[in-house]
Amino acid sequence: MYNQIYSILREAGDIMLSAKNIETGVEEKDGAANLVTTYDVKIQNFLQEKLLCLYPDAHFMGEENPRNVAILEGKTFIVDPIDGTANFVRHLDASAISVALLQDTEVILGATYNPYRNQFFYAEKGKGATCNGTPIHVSTAPLSESIVSFGTSPYYKELHPKTFDLGYRLLCSGLDIRRSGSAVIDLCETAQGHLDLFCELKLSPWDYAASSLIITEAGGTVSQMNGLPLVFDRPCSVVAGSAKAYKDFFTL
Repeated sequence: MYNQIYSILREAGDIMLSAKNIETGVEEKDGAANLVTTYDVKIQNFLQEKLLCLYPDAHFMGEENPRNVAILEGKTFIVDPIDGTANFVRHLDASAISVALLQDTEVILGATYNPYRNQFFYAEKGKGATCNGTPIHVSTAPLSESIVSFGTSPYYKELHPKTFDLGYRLLCSGLDIRRSGSAVIDLCETAQGHLDLFCELKLSPWDYAASSLIITEAGGTVSQMNGLPLVFDRPCSVVAGSAKAYKDFFTL
């Protein structure tokens, strides 16, 4: 399955890299921070066609035409065609493609591709995680020695005060904080041990489904911020990282 998924995501990445006049095809979905481009739609349509050739009976849930699957049954692809669309529009070269395959409510395959860095992250349940074929592992740092990736939940203004209170406490408890503008990139950097912890108060399933498996297969821990398992039929909070940093997070 590795080779098939790699080929599909590389081709989708080529579509992203070939983008021209991005600004002329931008629309707002639910507010000024929540953007969609013609390339989001183009890449999602491409992924839907190619992925359903692998599993014709699978359900498909993508960011640009999300279908609320109240009860996940059988196989379901959860896809983000361009995570970091605002970055994409501003030519910041920090966006990624994300594909997860679920069996009922469990992620069994996760793959992401950052075409700007040519980084392909991949995990299958029980088989470990890799970046460009090389095994990866989370760091061993406690929170006090951590660089924390911190998402701001920009689409949910009611969460901004709580978000920045948490950010302040994380900054005081760790070494520093980072934000790329793509949860997929930040989660994969955490799985690789370049960052030590990731958290955000509210994300949609396509933002974290694939990367959550990559994190756990890289030896990390991931859950909602209340300690409950992630859900994939609606948005939720996410905290993920090394075992020590993850444990320390709950002492803040």
